[in-house]
Amino acid sequence: MHYLYLLINLLSILVPFIKSFDPRVDFYKKWKYLFPAIAIVGTFFIVWDIIFTYWGVWGFNDRYLSGIHIVNLPLGEWLFFVVIPYCCIFVYEVLKYYIPQDILGKYARSITIVLIVGLSLVGVSTAWRWYTSLTFLFTVAFLLYHLLVLKVDYLGRFYLAMMVWLIPFFIVNGILTGSFIDEQVVWYNNVENLSIRMFTIPVEDTFYGMLLILMNTTIYEHLKQRDEGF
Repeated sequence: MHYLYLLINLLSILVPFIKSFDPRVDFYKKWKYLFPAIAIVGTFFIVWDIIFTYWGVWGFNDRYLSGIHIVNLPLGEWLFFVVIPYCCIFVYEVLKYYIPQDILGKYARSITIVLIVGLSLVGVSTAWRWYTSLTFLFTVAFLLYHLLVLKVDYLGRFYLAMMVWLIPFFIVNGILTGSFIDEQVVWYNNVENLSIRMFTIPVEDTFYGMLLILMNTTIYEHLKQRDEGF
């Protein structure tokens, strides 16, 4: 199926997009904060993606692509950096509506410190594995930025949302990496990662996704709070 990657993007965003007009959340009214965040963060990740594809850290199976490429990336990959942040920030906002209490707020600093220490140890000790080391160390740097500079009050809500959106994230990634089909849409060079898989998904994808969404959430919250006068 040559349009599988595009179809995955479409099916992923379909329900969040429709539900964006639900008056209980009115997510569409927050697009003015969301889309600048997606554009800024997406630029960073697209550049990273282009470099890693060129280096052979990962690549794509033409059998499941539309044939439309921009630079050396398929159209589906470009859309990934729009669709996934959209869906995850939607989940973040929906949870804020249905769970008003920040139930992980008092644990957020501890969770962040544990992540920083753990990811630092692995990232430094695997410096020759590009996907592992750069993903973990970039995530550490951004978490340190939050911990020491931003000192925001929404990390607990972010971690709660992450626990929820990891479920569909793994389903989507499972399809892309071959958990549910015979071949991979996206393949990985195991020399550049830990070769630890959750089904067919590299463990690094969890923190790659975390960094992607946390960066989007940070800019999204900054723009929203600035507009609201906080």
